[in-house]
Amino acid sequence: MKFIKLQKQHYQWGLTAFLVVVCCFIVFFLLYRSDAVGDVFNKILGAVTPLLYGMVMAYLLCPIYNFTVSRSYGLISTAKHNFKHDLTLAKIIGTLISVALMIVVIAGVLWMIIPGLFDSIMKVIDALPAAMKTFTQWVDVKFAKLPVAKDYLDQLSSNITDYAIDFATNTILPHSANMAAAISGTVFGAIGFVFDFVIGMIVCVYILNIKDTLGAQAKKIIVAHFKESTAEEILQGAEYTNKTFGGFISGKIIDSAIIGILCFIIMSIFGWEYSLLISCIIGITNIIPFFGPFIGAIPSALLLLMVNPMHSLYFIILIIILQQFDGNILGPKILGDSTGLDSFWVLFAVLVGGGLFGFLGMVLSIPVFAVIYAYCGRALNRRLAKKGFSTDTLDYKVDKYRTRKPRAKRKKPELKNNEPVSAYTEDEVQETTEEELKEAEEKGHKVVEATLVEYHDDDTYTE
Repeated sequence: MKFIKLQKQHYQWGLTAFLVVVCCFIVFFLLYRSDAVGDVFNKILGAVTPLLYGMVMAYLLCPIYNFTVSRSYGLISTAKHNFKHDLTLAKIIGTLISVALMIVVIAGVLWMIIPGLFDSIMKVIDALPAAMKTFTQWVDVKFAKLPVAKDYLDQLSSNITDYAIDFATNTILPHSANMAAAISGTVFGAIGFVFDFVIGMIVCVYILNIKDTLGAQAKKIIVAHFKESTAEEILQGAEYTNKTFGGFISGKIIDSAIIGILCFIIMSIFGWEYSLLISCIIGITNIIPFFGPFIGAIPSALLLLMVNPMHSLYFIILIIILQQFDGNILGPKILGDSTGLDSFWVLFAVLVGGGLFGFLGMVLSIPVFAVIYAYCGRALNRRLAKKGFSTDTLDYKVDKYRTRKPRAKRKKPELKNNEPVSAYTEDEVQETTEEELKEAEEKGHKVVEATLVEYHDDDTYTE
């Protein structure tokens, strides 16, 4: 009786097949019980939400913290007083300044938006009856000579009123309890957000002070589990990712703040309404590439339209000018080529990120896609180089648009005695002029065959 001797590769194949089967069962279970999996995921996400808030705040405050700690430590270490814990004191100063600056910025934005928004809503409610009355009078005057159109508008207005009454009677009132529950849920959600935000600030303080230790531990784990070349590549990729995200986010925040300040200054100079509120909206929405200025401009223009239509028109022109200034001058100066993406891929990333993840996806889609694009490009170039092919994209273009190089100036051949001109016109010159023919005949040469041509400056000829 013979036994089959199993090799190491057989065990590897068996383990691979087993893992594939297990993964198939897991994917099937996740799809079959997607509701239960979603509930578990939401619970986990709710539990780690304060941690995520703290990580995001720490990442945004990291440049300010590093700058403050570096400057504070330099001043403290060079002072005459001998402190035992110079670095600890510098970290405390950096933490206090960073957190205080974040609180001031958030409180300032809320102070500018909430009172202005409330005041705008009250003004719109007060001005709405008069505006509707003015609009009705304008319609009556314009359609006085068109009774059919006036009757159609009256019927349309009556239908809208009946629909509003029916909707309030049959939809809103029967579901008033659900609406109250939704409102209370919104209130509790806001309270929960504030609680998570406060816990996130505490987490942010801890992360800022132990970020060096966390980075060293992560590097230690990578070096321990991967070979040297792979570990070095992972660390370089992490550095590139941090540089891309940090450069884009910080640069975009500075760029948006400048655009908001410019909008406020110009609106204040011309005396337009709601200058502070609209400038805050423009500055915040400008963080979104491409569509941000227009997303903020639409509600702002409608708000000005309720007060002064001409101001609304001038405001739209202002937004177009600011958008061109930001896209062509200010943005490239601040951001530079931090992402390395073409305009098409930026638009693609914004559309896909916004469609999948909303506002946050539109903001973070560009650096995320830039990192993915860079990794894919490096992997592709590595495979091409391994096969011996060029890694230059220009070498793979199908349509090449090249200008024709000018031909070198032809030298006039020296004619030998008793030699026909055709020998030179066929083999070397291939064209001859009338002057050359006359010169050849005067010297006694035999002209076998010749074509008269007229030379032009563009190096072409006509027979």
